[in-house]
Amino acid sequence: MSKITFANPLFLYLLVIVPVMVVFYVLKQSKANASLNVPGLQPFSRTVPTFRIYLRHILFAARAAAVTLLIIVLARPQAVSSYQDVSTEGIDIMLTLDISGSMLARDFRPNRLEAAKDVATEFISGRPYDRIGLVVFSGEAFTQCPTTSDHAVLVNLMRQVQSGMIEDGTAIGTGLATAVNRLKDSPGKSKVIILLTDGVNNRGEIAPVTAAGIAQTFGIRVYTIGVGTEGMAPYPVQTPFGIQYQNMPVEIDEAVLREIAQQTGGKYFRATDNNKLEAVYKEIDKLEKSKIAVRQFTTRDEKFLIPAIIAFILIAFEIVARNTVLKNFI
Repeated sequence: MSKITFANPLFLYLLVIVPVMVVFYVLKQSKANASLNVPGLQPFSRTVPTFRIYLRHILFAARAAAVTLLIIVLARPQAVSSYQDVSTEGIDIMLTLDISGSMLARDFRPNRLEAAKDVATEFISGRPYDRIGLVVFSGEAFTQCPTTSDHAVLVNLMRQVQSGMIEDGTAIGTGLATAVNRLKDSPGKSKVIILLTDGVNNRGEIAPVTAAGIAQTFGIRVYTIGVGTEGMAPYPVQTPFGIQYQNMPVEIDEAVLREIAQQTGGKYFRATDNNKLEAVYKEIDKLEKSKIAVRQFTTRDEKFLIPAIIAFILIAFEIVARNTVLKNFI
């Protein structure tokens, strides 16, 4: 978008000359009118002035306008256009989410899974330059969404995630290996996995530490998050009367999660409520910043020519009119 600026704005203070000119002109005209009434001239008092008499004021108007325009020319008006050239180097991120039955525990609002989805969605919306994907796991693992820059699609697929989509259990190693397999051939120079779970690895053929070694081989950092309050939490339990919630001890294999993070150059976090989970994602967001280079370009187009031409025309008009048509009325 273009905007008008002045290369020499101090010259605009000279515009105070114009109202001074107007004041002097008005005073001069008032003194030019006769103040003495002669009785013998009464028959001429009703004489209507000709149009050319009023035209003499146009000469002053032209002169005032010309002075105004010349001052503007001295200030050098310019049309300034600016634009940005933005180059980004995003990060390839694979969110790896535990959707086992224990993720329905209600020590988070409304439960661990929904809280994790909400915070992850906010995290996605704050990283427009990154390619982000989603792997879900419980007893098995699958890719819910490959890495993509179309975050609207990713968020919609995130909302569709539910516990019970696949066989129950906690296959942390399988979930991590699936995420590594999706990222290992990605073009991004920086690759990150955010693995969130609330339990202990009890399913799958790949041990979590083995999967971490594979991630390390491909230069993939893994941030691990253990979700669950300290002590007891209300877990969903199937009973003859349907799903009921019973307080059960929270068991998170923090030692393994720490080892995964340490081995891959990441970091382990523990989230015990919604606020702490949100704080964890904010810290990861600060640790993994996309590289954004912005170059500012500005072009200036001189705009003094048109007011200069108009001022020249007005000056020429005053000179010609003063010496021809209005010569006898000044």
